[in-house]
Amino acid sequence: MPESSANTYTSFQRTAIIVSCMLGFALDLYDVLIMPYLMPSIQHSLSISLTEVASITSCTLFGSVVGGALFGWLGDRMGRKASLQFTLGLFAVGSVASAFAWDYWSLAILRFIVGIGLGGEWGAGMVLFNETWNPRRRGLGSALIQGSAVVASSCASIVGIWAIARFGQDMGWRVGLLTGGAPLILMIFIRFWMPESKAWIEFDRKRRSGEVPAAVRTANPLATLFRGRLAWVTTVSLVWLIGYMFCYYSIIVFMPTLMLKVLATPPEAVQVTMVVASVVGGVSYIVMGWCNDRFGRRFGAVVPCLAWLGSLGLLYAANGTHYAGSLLSWPLLWIAVLFAVGNSALGVVGAWLSELYPINVRATAVSTIYMAGRAAGSLAPVFVPVAASALGGQLADGMLIALPAAVLFLIASLILPETRGRSLDADAADADLAGAPGGIPDAGGRGDRIATKSQHA
Repeated sequence: MPESSANTYTSFQRTAIIVSCMLGFALDLYDVLIMPYLMPSIQHSLSISLTEVASITSCTLFGSVVGGALFGWLGDRMGRKASLQFTLGLFAVGSVASAFAWDYWSLAILRFIVGIGLGGEWGAGMVLFNETWNPRRRGLGSALIQGSAVVASSCASIVGIWAIARFGQDMGWRVGLLTGGAPLILMIFIRFWMPESKAWIEFDRKRRSGEVPAAVRTANPLATLFRGRLAWVTTVSLVWLIGYMFCYYSIIVFMPTLMLKVLATPPEAVQVTMVVASVVGGVSYIVMGWCNDRFGRRFGAVVPCLAWLGSLGLLYAANGTHYAGSLLSWPLLWIAVLFAVGNSALGVVGAWLSELYPINVRATAVSTIYMAGRAAGSLAPVFVPVAASALGGQLADGMLIALPAAVLFLIASLILPETRGRSLDADAADADLAGAPGGIPDAGGRGDRIATKSQHA
């Protein structure tokens, strides 16, 4: 049989791909996660309410849905690499511009533009990576990319707290947002050193030469996701990501405020707590990445979710516990650590979504579904303060609206079909394309269409 395109990249090209994807995702998430540390400063500087400043994050995440659909389409039509470059440039420029906002609406609009850029980065990078990597190690590689979230989280806490302490309430948040311009440097690296997906190049060649069905060449990729057999897997995938993102943002956005403002925890203790949680979370990403290659995609989602449920149970039990000088006896440390372990469920998302869809709609599907989940997650920063008020004014109580979302994620993880090891080459997708627009791998859940080609990496 012909050699898989995943085995035709040089070591340098593979390194360039995974490093670019890791840095891209880290910079993407950094730009989102630094906002919670800047929220008190923004609230003070612009004289707005907690609900208004929290909704800024919602604007960013809602914009990412638009970006996910736009740049996903671009990735399927013009290539994964081109889409990745455009999206990095937009969110870098938008982030720098948002540092010069003068009121709530200017900041909300500029962060919405940032969100459009952020929306395409993850999908373009993740699809490119999964189309170039050894199918037997795809789960671990995807987890390493998602694991760069620990770098993003640590840097966001360090830079965010430092910027406010160094430059004060009125200028600190502006300095913090200016650091979001870093992706411009990554754009240059990608332009000159990162290769395009050969699977996409081969599919594009077939499309241009008329070797794929006319229905595939003319179909709207976004509409295709909701037709035929794909409609079912798209619906479950949306529920899956909505559950994850709503739970994640219900906690991650308000954890710094809970520690710093509500519980009056010393900033040094908060920094150590978040760094420890990030390190543990990073190890969990790697371990779960290996596990979802060894035991399947479902395993890599369900097991971390159980840690989430434990974290939320402890949050309920330890509501209002102040820091008493010992990190090890402080419940918030263990809540943060368990929640970080639960976050590693995201490590399986890129591989699983990429394996669920045929190449003609893969970038659109991965970007749109992921960012639609983010959009639902964007509602969490609005709902948490409302829930807290309705439940007596305790922020921790409001954050517990994450619980039903975690349960929803768990249920969807048990429903999605298993796809571990599926080849993503253009020729391996021919059977799916022949049945377009509805082809999906193994809707029965066994993942039978696995790679049978050369498996060396």
